[in-house]
Amino acid sequence: MRVFWQLLAVAAVSLAGGQAVAAVDGNGFLSLVLGLLTAVAAVCVYRWVVRRTEHRPVTEVARDGARAAVGRGALIGVAVFTGVIMNIALLGDYTVHGMGSVTGAVGLVGFMAAAAATEELLFRGVLLRIVEERFGTWIALTSTGALFGTMHLFNKDATLWGALAIAIEAGGMLGAAYVATRSLWLPIGLHFGWNFAESGLFGTEVSGNGAQHGLLDATTSGARLVTGGEFGPEASVYSVLLGVLVTLAFLRLARRRGHLMPRRRRGAPADAVATLPW
Repeated sequence: MRVFWQLLAVAAVSLAGGQAVAAVDGNGFLSLVLGLLTAVAAVCVYRWVVRRTEHRPVTEVARDGARAAVGRGALIGVAVFTGVIMNIALLGDYTVHGMGSVTGAVGLVGFMAAAAATEELLFRGVLLRIVEERFGTWIALTSTGALFGTMHLFNKDATLWGALAIAIEAGGMLGAAYVATRSLWLPIGLHFGWNFAESGLFGTEVSGNGAQHGLLDATTSGARLVTGGEFGPEASVYSVLLGVLVTLAFLRLARRRGHLMPRRRRGAPADAVATLPW
């Protein structure tokens, strides 16, 4: 039941915020404000519903160190995606035609902040964390990563390879970032940095949702395995390769810190109580 209530609460914020941002599409300032408000509201609702259903301090979204962790994650996300674009550009498959839209990039800050926060709260904060409690880290990473990739099959220009690439690079990288830190702030920042670099900075297609109006007016061309085709650079072999390398780095850190969880033995007591004292 706690899974149901937690998913429902965060999904409701995500849906309402998404509708609000979509309603002001084209207005960069309002998109920024509404997107940031959605991200903040989602974290607050997550903290509230987890506290009510599990009766514990919600340490994974503790306020202490939040800004620094989000900032570090965003820098990592931007750096990794920049590495992807640089490799595509070296092959002559990424071309910049000129400057894009500053207003569009500003709006994308809010849009991507809302998407990063709500998706990380749902997939890493609720699903991965609770699956991990019962089945251990490895099953939690693979199962939630696969589900995360599958959800992208519903996008406009989705492909099976694109969904598989998302499952490997993003599901693994973001899940491992949570496991290494036991905090949602780093994966939220990482998710935001990657998505904003992809859309707001380099103006490429995002997960099969079409090109975004970012700071650069650019296009990709060439082999699908290199550029990702209509799905975008997330379906590039470079994204998969770099995503796997970052994932391994986070998992190594998690092992050093003793954060990897084994599968719970049958009959072992659960750590949380799934009730709502309303």
